[in-house]
Amino acid sequence: MLFVPIGIMANLAEQVGKIIDNNAPLEEVLVYYGNFTIYIGSLLFPIFLFLSVIFFTSKLANNTEIVAILSSGVSFNRFLRPYFVGASIIAALMFFMVMFIVPHASKGYNEFIFKYLKKGKEDRITNNIFNQVNENDFLYVSSYDPSRSRGYNFTLEHFNEANELDYKISAATIRWREKDSMYQLTSFEKRYFTDSLARIESKATLDTVFDFKISDLTPVSYIAETKNLIELNEFIADQKRKGASNINTYIMVKYKRWALPFTAFILTFIAVGVSAAKRRGGMGVNLAFGICVAFIYIFFDRVFGTLAQQSGLSPLWAILIPNILFSFIAVYLLNNAKR
Repeated sequence: MLFVPIGIMANLAEQVGKIIDNNAPLEEVLVYYGNFTIYIGSLLFPIFLFLSVIFFTSKLANNTEIVAILSSGVSFNRFLRPYFVGASIIAALMFFMVMFIVPHASKGYNEFIFKYLKKGKEDRITNNIFNQVNENDFLYVSSYDPSRSRGYNFTLEHFNEANELDYKISAATIRWREKDSMYQLTSFEKRYFTDSLARIESKATLDTVFDFKISDLTPVSYIAETKNLIELNEFIADQKRKGASNINTYIMVKYKRWALPFTAFILTFIAVGVSAAKRRGGMGVNLAFGICVAFIYIFFDRVFGTLAQQSGLSPLWAILIPNILFSFIAVYLLNNAKR
């Protein structure tokens, strides 16, 4: 809890100029920092847990209380039981938060950033958009303007059950008309393909309906972070059906949420292994070593996450490899501390 106000003040000092320049309302600023607390807290919670366990256990070790506990006949495994219980409670809390509470906070947090702090910057891919609407329809838009709900150089190809091109729709622009709940196409052209013949239908403008939403052309970059457990599973299944190119990014978000509770156990036992022995440097040495381990863990997590998104590494392995590696480190440190 001590880090939360520090984080808020640091962020406010950095962003206050942009907040004032863009005339962000006070109510939205307050809501933003409420969401900021939840969002940033969830990201750093494992590290805060890690440092707090090191701090607490180092105090016990420096006061020779761990030696007294073990000398009284208490086994090392029994000594670890309160840590396990505490990590279980925190892991359950983290699981509930990242699955259901943090997604809502993430939505408000990111929307405020792109509305006021990164005003004018793109929060989604807007060029060369390809999407599979359903099993038979494929669409392409060369560029998309989300502020005007307008796409340029629109193409939709419909294939029949024999996987043959049935017809192709082309238009210079496609625009969503909210008041009419319809799409407006300009320089419309539709080509029908029958055997070796082609029939062309064209109009200057055409109002029509499609089975997709204009916002589905290119979801915002942080869309997966804003969905709870049930919504995220449905979203990933839908994106797989559409053949989305960045599907690994969404799957990584899902697996990270599932891995976070296990991270609480791993970091707790690493912290105990690091700080259970009394050292000449005291708590400072333990904290320094612990911080180094934490940053190495974050480094591995980022590296394998990037590999999953950019080079085709399985998102599951990208999550498992750092956690398995640091699980072995936790076991080694605990055995060393036991001796």
